[in-house]
Amino acid sequence: MNECRSCPSAGDRKNDNFVSMKMLYLHRHAKSSWDYSELSDFDRPLNSRGLRDAPKMGDRLKARGEKISLIVSSPAVRALSTARLVAKAIDYPEADIREERKLYLPRTRTILEVIHELDDMHPNAMLFGHNPGFTEAVGFLSAHRLDNLPTAGQVCISFPVDHWSEVQPQSGTLKFIDYPKRIG
Repeated sequence: MNECRSCPSAGDRKNDNFVSMKMLYLHRHAKSSWDYSELSDFDRPLNSRGLRDAPKMGDRLKARGEKISLIVSSPAVRALSTARLVAKAIDYPEADIREERKLYLPRTRTILEVIHELDDMHPNAMLFGHNPGFTEAVGFLSAHRLDNLPTAGQVCISFPVDHWSEVQPQSGTLKFIDYPKRIG
């Protein structure tokens, strides 16, 4: 199992009041194509920019030293394609990506429901999905107001909890936000 890089080790536990951390990464799908009018919204693929940006964001995540122990994605083509490209860049097995229909155009409460259902054996998890729900979820979960999570953008929010089911609105701390056009 991958370890949470930001979590204290067992040797750091000074007393019984120790609370572990759960790290949540929200990743919006990369830029999609509007070239195929016959396709439903669900079936839209990534465009050339999306195909370039998704692995780049995975490379940035890997360079940052972030370890992802679980990836859950909307089954929409653009989100799942983004998840697969990021997974490849961070050496996460594509076969282990879990699809979750609830992440297709979700509301914030639905995202929280998905978070509550995550397996506690995973100290960190990355969800792939869509706006406006993902942008709204940042403020809902961390109290950090975000106007827009750009395509292929990702945020990391930490929660001082032992169990995913303990995550509550505005209980998280925004650790970082990154997106393809961000410099530095």
